[in-house]
Amino acid sequence: MIIFWHRRDLRINDNIGLAKAYTRDKKVIGVFCLDPNILNRDDIAPARVKYLLGCLEALKTKYQKLGSDLLIFHNTPEEIIPSLAEKLKADAVYWNLDVEPFSRHRDKNVSQALKEKSIETQTFWDQLLHSPGEILSKSNQTAYTVYTPFWRNWEAQPKSSPVDSPQQLTGLNDLEKTIVKELGTINIPSLNDLGFPWDADLPLSPGEESALERLEYFCQSLIYNYECDRNYPFLDGTSQLSAALKFGAISVRTIWKKSQAELTNCNSDEARENIIAWQKEIAWREFYQHCLYFFPQLAEGAYREQFKQFPWENDEKKFQAWCEGKTGYPIVDAAMRQLNETGWMHNRCRMIVASFLTKDLIIDWRWGEKYFMQKLYDGDLAANNGGWQWSASSGMDPKPLRIFNPASQAQKFDPEAEYIRTWLPEIRHLDTKDLVTGKISPLEASSCGYPLPIVDHSQQQREFKRLYQLVKG
Repeated sequence: MIIFWHRRDLRINDNIGLAKAYTRDKKVIGVFCLDPNILNRDDIAPARVKYLLGCLEALKTKYQKLGSDLLIFHNTPEEIIPSLAEKLKADAVYWNLDVEPFSRHRDKNVSQALKEKSIETQTFWDQLLHSPGEILSKSNQTAYTVYTPFWRNWEAQPKSSPVDSPQQLTGLNDLEKTIVKELGTINIPSLNDLGFPWDADLPLSPGEESALERLEYFCQSLIYNYECDRNYPFLDGTSQLSAALKFGAISVRTIWKKSQAELTNCNSDEARENIIAWQKEIAWREFYQHCLYFFPQLAEGAYREQFKQFPWENDEKKFQAWCEGKTGYPIVDAAMRQLNETGWMHNRCRMIVASFLTKDLIIDWRWGEKYFMQKLYDGDLAANNGGWQWSASSGMDPKPLRIFNPASQAQKFDPEAEYIRTWLPEIRHLDTKDLVTGKISPLEASSCGYPLPIVDHSQQQREFKRLYQLVKG
């Protein structure tokens, strides 16, 4: 018997660790731990837990159709995995690795506990096309800290194909079922059971089938206009697969193979450019995961040394206004309302609101990073941290001083105020020009119950530049 410990790979198909387990023994038992050390943290989004639970439901159904089962425990893996393996007399425990500092520390503890019980462990890299250490600087064989050379090297390397999936599994016998019941296996709980109320629908339904359907739809229609359409938040122009990748409801190898097939079959330079633009986003995701693996301190603070002591103003009232979408800047407020109501925000808007928080409000990017993780259903530590540090000028960027003008961004990427009107119904009747420039008169703002701008962009831009030069030295 092999125990396969699921974490960020909530699928049966194209799962390297699961495929390896199946090759060795047809009796494979899936396990997932609803870890209180994660669920009790203060940066967990109810929407993300809802997506997780939906993925677990779909995965459990898949296991049962194959003849086995997915065991769910509401306990720590350090407690459950070694005990379960010992009591079931498992030959080995298999799992796929993760880049996050918490996960690496947890896995080390579980490995040690299994070793003490003389139980074999096998681990694999599954969530990346290239595992950490495969893509290194050609000059000195160190990890890249700049995306463009990483992309050039990464893109040039051959990619693994999807792996075969289990066709039939053997489940637990009656005695073994009694054992796992005594260890505390549970039914998949509801959101309310876990204390995470969330009534809104998710942007993408949980589970492997939904992710594969979205991939097919995206590659059949949206990908050919991706390079342009991805920037317009009022359009359905992105893959919407970020949550599926975060939880491994779909494999990155499956995604890459599909993108390569579209690249091979496309018949114009324009189509080719659009597909490559999407592939570069896949590489961005891997770049940030490699960065987090080699520089785990990123999870705690700035990459740039001088930014570790940046004199943030950290005004609590302004931060609250930003969180609630009440800054008086329509494009910023629309984006924050979208986040709060749906658990998701368009990537162009993520950059706009992050720049506004750090460059206009001069508030520590870690406040925004944490708030995003408290709301995003696709919240991923590496991608979220990388994006926030990019926006704050504290991260891995050869041209770090970048400030977005909210009005310019709205005029360029929401020219008819379609996005703004969707999320700010109280001012949707106002002139488009006023909505995209943010120049709403005090009288109109008052009559609509909409706030006046809480800061002056031009003034705050100058102040941030002044502080930036101080810390830059």
